[in-house]
Amino acid sequence: MDPDLSPLADALAEADVDGYLLDADSGESDQLYLSGFDAPDPFVTLYTPEGTYLLVSGLEYGRATEESRADEVARLTDYGFHEKVAEYGRAGAKSRACAEFLADHGVESVAAPERFPLGTADNLRDEGVSVEVLPDDVVTRIRAIKSDEEVEHVHEAQRANESAMAAAEEMLAEATVEDGTLYYDGEVLTSERVKEEIEVTLLRHGCGLDETIVACGADAAGPHNRGTGPLSAGETIVIDIFPQNKATKYHGDMTRTFVKGEPTEEVRRRYDDTYEAFEAALDAVEPGVTGKEVHDAVCDVYEEKGYDTLRSKPDAETGFIHSTGHGIGLDVHELPRVSPDGGELKPGHVITIEPGLYDPEVGGIRIEDLVVVTEDGYENLTDYPIHLQVE
Repeated sequence: MDPDLSPLADALAEADVDGYLLDADSGESDQLYLSGFDAPDPFVTLYTPEGTYLLVSGLEYGRATEESRADEVARLTDYGFHEKVAEYGRAGAKSRACAEFLADHGVESVAAPERFPLGTADNLRDEGVSVEVLPDDVVTRIRAIKSDEEVEHVHEAQRANESAMAAAEEMLAEATVEDGTLYYDGEVLTSERVKEEIEVTLLRHGCGLDETIVACGADAAGPHNRGTGPLSAGETIVIDIFPQNKATKYHGDMTRTFVKGEPTEEVRRRYDDTYEAFEAALDAVEPGVTGKEVHDAVCDVYEEKGYDTLRSKPDAETGFIHSTGHGIGLDVHELPRVSPDGGELKPGHVITIEPGLYDPEVGGIRIEDLVVVTEDGYENLTDYPIHLQVE
């Protein structure tokens, strides 16, 4: 199903420009979304209210005509690219070819995102094309509302995530304890070894990831500390996995906190308080509420129990020191925000709910699920048990 790009057409009309231009590879999520084409090298996508058009290398032309959602696909060689390279160099040749491509579609002025390549913009201006930044990141905003198909893509990535989390938890369950350190198959169980098991499991389910979090003890007190070294009994182990499906490019995201053995009373108290904050956030999720209101529900729970939050203490270094969640899709962090500046939640928004508490003297604790906002509330896309202790 093609996306509804009418908000982009409206933004172009308001900016009084002819089209919207992207020059990037498909690792740029807006490029992948707008073009529907997955390519490792940069290519040009032009959107106008009349259609979507691609300018690609000859190497990608066949795939682009078959796989993209573009109305038309052109090749750089259609505009004398190789001849222009000899005179202007590759960058200059591409920009001149792009200017002719735009002229073929009656485009004299374009808007582009803030991250549009400066060199391309300057070269196009030299060719007489007006290029301006579109202040509202409109394509990213459009992407935030997921179709049923996109929600299923996220759900598929999350199911792979659940298998990876199960593999990680199984390693903890099978580990033995010697002098407070975990051992697995006769060797010290490290963060790196658990990450390896997570990555292998994800690959078997068609997913991959650049990195993941397996952080123990004081390491876990840094929300984005990836973790390293031996894992210990009796300390919190935060496992945060955010894979990307290799075929669809959509992400999953989930966090669980485990203790191998007996947690301290302080850890158990903080875990129970975090679960209460997690439930309060879920109870607040419905269309029409703001991400700020969901975030405030978490802060209310934590502050009532005496913890610092960034709302009550903006320079807090312990307690609840991040936002409640974020949107997820082609990017692992995208709109909408579930944070102090979070806007209205709408059906089709897929968001994380991930409250946590952090203190180097206690460790870190975070619980995270993925949910999709529906017409009458939300649906949880995560089916994995929430518990602290691993025997």
